[in-house]
Formats: sequence, structure tokens, C-alpha cells
Amino acid sequence: MKKSEVTRLNILQKAFELIYMKGYQTTSIDEIIATTQVTKGAFYYHFKTKDEMGLAIINELMKNNFKSTFIEPLLNSGNPFKSIYDLLYNILMDNDFLKVEYGCPTSNFTQEMAPWNVDFTKALNELSVQWEDTIMKCVENGKKTGTVKEDVDPKEIAVFVISGYWGVRNLGKLENSKSVYLIYLKGLKSYFNSLQ
Repeated sequence: MKKSEVTRLNILQKAFELIYMKGYQTTSIDEIIATTQVTKGAFYYHFKTKDEMGLAIINELMKNNFKSTFIEPLLNSGNPFKSIYDLLYNILMDNDFLKVEYGCPTSNFTQEMAPWNVDFTKALNELSVQWEDTIMKCVENGKKTGTVKEDVDPKEIAVFVISGYWGVRNLGKLENSKSVYLIYLKGLKSYFNSLQ
């Protein structure tokens, strides 16, 4: 990797960490520059604006991480509800990067930027649609293998799971406690059990 590529990646990673902790709107370019220890010239060489950098964070960092964390565990699942539950349990209870006090990076970006910036809305919607489609395919596979009732609507499951996840992340952030995650997971398990 070239030195300029390393610098660019360093800016994106450090900016992402700051934004995850503080929020996009309240994180300044000056803070990002101070944290990355690059010059203003180096920052503006790589990104013309803060929003250009923010989109690069979504497209170059978050999409890859999102794929490995939220998508790949559901591919080729023999038991979709177990796979979805296990995925959510691991993300909520065992993931060391996703902190309860900071919520979900994708949800945070969506709340802060989707109403104001069409490019952010488009990039974030791609993540959401990808997760929704993967959940729906997972449920359809379960119907074929007989682990999911035939009359179950995959879209309903996907919307329920995604909205529940984003909602409980926000509740966890407000309470600064994972205890609300356990309540959500218990309810999710009961819901899934009724669909098998």
C-alpha cells in the first residue's frame, strides 16, 4: 500500500472512531486532523469536504465491516431463525467494537445525515436493503427446508428484525446498559419460536 493510501485509510479509520463516539455533526475536521496527526493540506488532498470523507467512511469502511458482520453469517443457513438470533446475540452481547453507549454506527449515521444529505441516504439505504434482502433469502431458505412455516412473510421478518435491532440499540444508548438487549433477545426468540 502506498504512503498516500495508508494516510487516507488512517484518516478514515480515526474519523470513523471519533464520529462513532461523538456523532457526525459534532465532530469537526480540526478534531479529525488532530487525532490523525496529518496536516490540513493532507486532509484536503484526500477529501474536498467533510461530507466526502463521511461518504468514504460508509462506502470504504462500513460496507465491508457490515458485510462480514451482518450478511455473511446468514448466508447458507440451515436454520434461519437460529442464525438470525445468533447473529443479533453476538452483535449485541459479544461484539467488542459496538459499544452500548454509542449505539449502532449505521443507525447513528442514518439519524444524523439521512434527512439532510441525499448521498448519505442512498449509501446507508444500500446497507439496509442488503441486510433486508439477506434476511428475506434466509427465511425463504428456511421455508424450503421446512424449518419455517410456509405462511411466514420474509419481508415482515426482515423489517421486524432490523427495526427492532436499531430501536434496541437506541434504548441501550439511552440506558447505557445491555440489560435492554436481553429483553429484546428474549422477545425475539419467543417470536421466532411461534413461526417454526
